[in-house]
Parts: sequence; structure tokens; C-alpha cells
Amino acid sequence: MELIIEPGDITEQKVDAIVNAANSTLMGGGGVDGAIHRAGGPAILAECKQLREQSYPDGLPAGQAAATTGGELSASWVIHTVGPVYAKKEDRSATLASAYRESLREAKRIGAHSVAFPAISAGVYGWPMDDAARIAVETVKSMADEVGDTVSRVVLVPFGEKAERAFRAQLDS
Repeated sequence: MELIIEPGDITEQKVDAIVNAANSTLMGGGGVDGAIHRAGGPAILAECKQLREQSYPDGLPAGQAAATTGGELSASWVIHTVGPVYAKKEDRSATLASAYRESLREAKRIGAHSVAFPAISAGVYGWPMDDAARIAVETVKSMADEVGDTVSRVVLVPFGEKAERAFRAQLDS
């Protein structure tokens, strides 16, 4: 499985699936979530509503993942995952790792060969960027044997120079 870093706008990635750092309501929001919903159009929200009605009436739990259409995006699918809010007094690293792991499992389930990830939880959820990058890179690498027969390319899409430096440092170590 190839793991690369391409900073920029995740909605413009030429991949089979992009991962949305969603909130548990799946109804859109700010940051990456809002950008994906705006770029992908109303079909994504319509399928998110169906997911809520049929599978997640209380919302998508943190660390889990579910796929919808990519709507008007070049990606065929959007894999929605909810990362944890950072807390100094409680280690939620396992939940953040689970968001990456479950997204890759969902990518394999839907047959996506290439997947793009944002820095989950590192925006408004407050996760320190260096640690978010470490968890992302370590978790993706650890999934190569499990999903690599389907998912052959993973693109980490950090937004901004600080995020790019953090992700490159982790990938190079």
C-alpha cells in the first residue's frame, strides 16, 4: 500500500474515496465536513439522512465509519468518520486510531483502491497536530496487511504548512 502526502483541498483529490472528518449528526458542519458537503452537493446529505434513519438514529459514534456517494465530487464515495474531541485529562488516542482503521475497512468494503484522509480531529476538535499526524501515519501503515489487497493508495491531505510539516515528519521517521 502506497502512503503519500499531498497537501491542499481534499475535495479536489483524484481518488476513489475521500474521508470526511464528520460530526456524529452526519448533517454537515464546518471545516472539512462543510467543504465536502458543499463540493459534493445535496446527494451526500440525502444519503447521510438515510444512514441516520436506517443505521445510526443516535448519530455515528466516534471511531466508526460509514460511506455515502461522492455526489458531484470526482471521488465516487465519501467515507464519513467521527474523530474524538481532544481532552488533556483523558487519552482518546484509541478512538482516533479507530477512525482511521474503520475508514480503511469501509474503503475495502466498498472496493475503493485509493483513499484520501484529512487530519482527523486536528481542526476544531483540538487534537495537537504532531500527535494527530503520528496516529494517522502509524494506523494507516498498520492496516496495510488487512486492506492492502484492495486499498493500494492512501493520500494524507494536511491543510496548511504546520500540518504538512507534521505529517511529513511522521512519514519520514
